Formats: sequence, structure tokens, C-alpha cells
Amino acid sequence: MKPQLTISSLDADRLEALIGAMRADDATSLALLDELARADIVAPEEMPPDVVTMHSTVRFEIAGTGEVRSLTLAYPKDMAQLSDGISILSPIGSALLGLSVGDTIDWPHPDGQLLKVRLLEVLYQPERAGEYFR
Repeated sequence: MKPQLTISSLDADRLEALIGAMRADDATSLALLDELARADIVAPEEMPPDVVTMHSTVRFEIAGTGEVRSLTLAYPKDMAQLSDGISILSPIGSALLGLSVGDTIDWPHPDGQLLKVRLLEVLYQPERAGEYFR
């Protein structure tokens, strides 16, 4: 069962515009649309502080490997400016969006294997920092 997602209305609007600019049959855009369709959409001011939003920096663990990573979820246009950025259009990027601390998800690895990823911490979240209109 997939975990419950919470997405801000600002992020949802921007992601729908991004998806609208992509090919309709693109697998990434279809997966992202699926995520948006099952999410609770809330005003940025109502975003819980432990949820992954766009521009959040998160720490997560890949189960069974002991590997812990920290990444910042970004739009493709912002990737060049971030040394730790992960695009929302990547499988792990779209999987992280909307998760709460403690949630576990399956991440399709490039070799076809499914890895379990557990969200450990939201190190930085724009909404928690009062940045509602970034």
C-alpha cells in the first residue's frame, strides 16, 4: 500500500503546468499525475512541517544497504544550481514528493530492482521557513 501524500496547492499547480508541457505518453509525467491525483492538496500555509515539498532538503535511507542520502527536491530548471539536487522528474524525486517522515516507499532502481526507501528527516522545508510563495 502506498503512503498518504500531502502536496501544497502551489506545488500542485506548478507540477501540473510542468506535466502539461511534456509529452502526454511520457512515463514520468503519467507517474507524477498519478501521485498528484491521490494526494491531499493543502494551502502552503497549512503544510505539516514533516512533509516533503518542492525545494525541501531531505534525508532518507535505502533499506538493507545502510546507505543514507540527503537531497534537495527540485524542478528541472533549478538542477544546475544545486549540488545535491534531485529532479522531480526522476523516479526517486517523484516518489519522495508528499511523503511524511517515517514513510517507506518502493523506488525503482535503474537496474529494474525495487529498493525500499525510508524518509528519515526533512532537513529544510520552505513552508516551515515561512516561504510560501517561492
